[in-house]
Amino acid sequence: MHTFTVWAPSASTVSLVLEDSLEMRRADGGWWELSVASAGHGTPYAFSVDGGEPMPDPRSAWQPSGVHGPSQVFDSSLFEWSDAGWGGRDVRGAVFYELHLGTFTPEGTLEAAAGRLDHLVALGVEVVSLMPVAAFPGRHGWGYDGVDLYAVHEPYGGPGELQRFVDRCHAAGLAVCLDVVYNHLGPSGNYLGSFGPYFTSKHTTPWGPAVNLDDVGSSEVRRWICDNALRWYREFHLDALRLDAVHAFVDDSPQHLLQQLSLETAALSVELGRPLGLVAESDLNDPRTVEPVSDGGMGMTAQWSDDFHHALHVLLTGEKTGYYEDFAEPGAFAKTLTQVFFHDGSYSTFRGKDWGRPVDPSKHRGGEFLAYSSNHDQVGNRALGDRPALTPGQLAIGAALVITSPYTPMLFMGEEWGASTPFLYFTDHTEPALADAVRVGRRQEFAAFGWDAEEIPDPQDPETWRRSVLSWSEADQSPHSELLGWYRELLAFRASSEDLRDDRLASVGISSGDSWLVVRRGAVRVVVNLSAEEAVVPVEGLPAYEVMSFGTAAIVTDGVQISGESVAIFAG
Repeated sequence: MHTFTVWAPSASTVSLVLEDSLEMRRADGGWWELSVASAGHGTPYAFSVDGGEPMPDPRSAWQPSGVHGPSQVFDSSLFEWSDAGWGGRDVRGAVFYELHLGTFTPEGTLEAAAGRLDHLVALGVEVVSLMPVAAFPGRHGWGYDGVDLYAVHEPYGGPGELQRFVDRCHAAGLAVCLDVVYNHLGPSGNYLGSFGPYFTSKHTTPWGPAVNLDDVGSSEVRRWICDNALRWYREFHLDALRLDAVHAFVDDSPQHLLQQLSLETAALSVELGRPLGLVAESDLNDPRTVEPVSDGGMGMTAQWSDDFHHALHVLLTGEKTGYYEDFAEPGAFAKTLTQVFFHDGSYSTFRGKDWGRPVDPSKHRGGEFLAYSSNHDQVGNRALGDRPALTPGQLAIGAALVITSPYTPMLFMGEEWGASTPFLYFTDHTEPALADAVRVGRRQEFAAFGWDAEEIPDPQDPETWRRSVLSWSEADQSPHSELLGWYRELLAFRASSEDLRDDRLASVGISSGDSWLVVRRGAVRVVVNLSAEEAVVPVEGLPAYEVMSFGTAAIVTDGVQISGESVAIFAG
């Protein structure tokens, strides 16, 4: 026995399409329902609204035939979990590792990714952060054009395989965060508008009409989103969700969607007896994102800090174009290391206006903000999907500044060995017109920055995806293996150091010269030589001994003598 339900408030009739079409009964609130004794796990089905073509369920958990095919009943209770002893993890201060399932391994599946968990544990990772798994068109893609938000992309292994993956992560001591996209949906396979007012013309977004959060019918649309989030925690035992581009939510309701989601997540956390996290990507530079709902905030557990990335990127690469322009100002990195946001009410040249709000160190801790030298956006949204073109020494410096910061550190897959593979933008649309629109749009985007069309990899070319797959053999080869060893040392030291686990913003200090800087974390000193030449770096309160170094370093009368493009850590 399975009861099928669907929300279609304006429909005159709704039919359940099995082998035959069965008329459904109207229920309260625009819902329709029908119980079928012979249906159960694995039963394919679809819905027909007012005699139209059969369409997938807006809450489909399983789309084995793709986003245009029928849905299939998925009984999540059939999986036998072995993580009863898993107490969860507060994601604040935990080491994140962002990965894309389709390129993390050559197989591109959840099962294959689970086979690499030992690598992540040995590295010192604490949270596996998956890019979106919601069903999207074709086989290969980033997942941000998902259309069946309750389903798990079948080429990754489907919903049952996600349960097994999370179970194996918990057995290894790893929490799991899932990237979810509620601010827009892809165009291909998006049948939501045929069921009800999931979108509104009241607001617009960069992707078209906004998801309906505050117009007629919005209560059920908000329920569709919140139920989706709570389901990942309850039925898939996920520990946190990363909410994509929350600044794109347009919501004039008395209670913002994020606040509603925060309160409901907190209630479920109490019910389940383990911490549940909400990590926001926000372009607003507004600390209210992570302030409690009771204080007028959005109630998020943590948020990404792109300003830290931009300042670090400019410090290491010298790149100053586009949104990096402002971060070339002297002291930009020092400000983001100690105050989170560079734009905290200051003028943003890229945006052409004042931007952001300051972070109050008496109210906020560094663990509420994620710091990183790379992520899928900052690599994949470059024209060539290229990782930072840095020497091993510069990569080691970047790693040290992220991992010894007061923030929650995040690594992007492969950075721990300085992967040479790019992370390109790739899609797999089957509709010729849409495929061409994506191809042309990508090239036009970068033409504005002086790129020729033929220089931009074709997102639809399967080779673009193949080039983005990590080459794991690199990790055992020099100089990659030395960098991997450095990451492991850094993360092990971070785990053992009370000074580095202190996430008070007041716990960090920084001094700098033309080509060097020293970061102070209690009794720990991180000494950096950015120059290619050997230098003597003055260090105030130099501890007694060196903990580790990438390059060579020695204590001298005036401070630390350190080789070019090197970093050394000292502690008392």
